[in-house]
Amino acid sequence: MIRAALRALTLVVAGPVMAGPCRDMVHDGQGYAICEVAAGADLRLFHTAPDGAVYGSFARVDAALAGQSLVFAMNGGMYHRDRAPVGLLIEDGVTRAPLVTAEGPGNFGLLPNGVFCVLRDGRFAVIETRAFAASPPDCVQATQSGPMLVIGGALHPRFLVDSDSRYVRNGVGVSADGRRAVMAISDRPVTFHEFGRLFRDGLGLPDALYFDGQISRLYAPGLGRNDWGLSMGPVVGLVGPAGG
Repeated sequence: MIRAALRALTLVVAGPVMAGPCRDMVHDGQGYAICEVAAGADLRLFHTAPDGAVYGSFARVDAALAGQSLVFAMNGGMYHRDRAPVGLLIEDGVTRAPLVTAEGPGNFGLLPNGVFCVLRDGRFAVIETRAFAASPPDCVQATQSGPMLVIGGALHPRFLVDSDSRYVRNGVGVSADGRRAVMAISDRPVTFHEFGRLFRDGLGLPDALYFDGQISRLYAPGLGRNDWGLSMGPVVGLVGPAGG
């Protein structure tokens, strides 16, 4: 009992756990793990391995990085049962799946949806899908998902404050100048409204995109995280030196 009390006191004094680009934080009473990346960092989308198979797991992505390693990673966009991307996927300049602009069923089709893009100059962007289609940027890496969480500083218009739809959710937000991308995953089930407010109010990001829910998971060795789950489709991850 005494040891538990001392540990709790230590955590209060020390503040949130931080490890490399990732840290734990609390917003509006909800816990999240967030991982922040600066422009120019080696952030990539992973889906199709050189042998043509889908990577499917953090371990397989990490094993394929000869001389390098994953600093952190999470599922990075929606996918079909065969793990093919639902919408646009660009992996190291190669388009694996096309942009989808039509409204449709499920969260992906809850327009406006959008695209997370790593631009050729190293900056980041979250762009509404039809704006992306009208003027496609030069993306080296990109993944389409939906819905948008925050659009120009406003929450998605269909999010309800009193919604009873709660899942563990993950997504990404980008600063106005494109020099900062922040990926987040909730510790426990949250609503879309709560998750959107994390990016807009807690992180101060004007544009953010939902990646997925229920199947969401994070690989962040610095936080002691290597979430288990079924084989994934797209994975977004930061690459660094081996053992770094």
